[in-house]
Amino acid sequence: MLTSKKVLSRKRRQRSVRKRITGSDACPRLCVYRSSKHIYAQVISDERGVTLLSASTLSKEAAGSEESKGVEAAKEVGLRIAKLCQDKQISRVVFDRNGFLFHGRVKALAEAAREAGLVF
Repeated sequence: MLTSKKVLSRKRRQRSVRKRITGSDACPRLCVYRSSKHIYAQVISDERGVTLLSASTLSKEAAGSEESKGVEAAKEVGLRIAKLCQDKQISRVVFDRNGFLFHGRVKALAEAAREAGLVF
């Protein structure tokens, strides 16, 4: 299977970040995935290997909104994931940008989550 240089570079950055970052039950990992149309966020406990929470622009809460892509949608996902974390008494997370550059939608999601009360 042929893979583009862009995808291979992201996978290399992803491995580099994952060597240093692990999520625990006390401080889980907030993992962000950015596709061309949508953005996804998951809170993961690497100790147990389970996803604790998730939010995306495809979720039912976002289905009613007009904007399902772009920086504004990423901010909404960041606010939603922070609210879900607060409901489960999770206040600290480790941010995993998943090999994506900390810019644009990824940065908007992270800043919105910080403003809503998550610490990372």
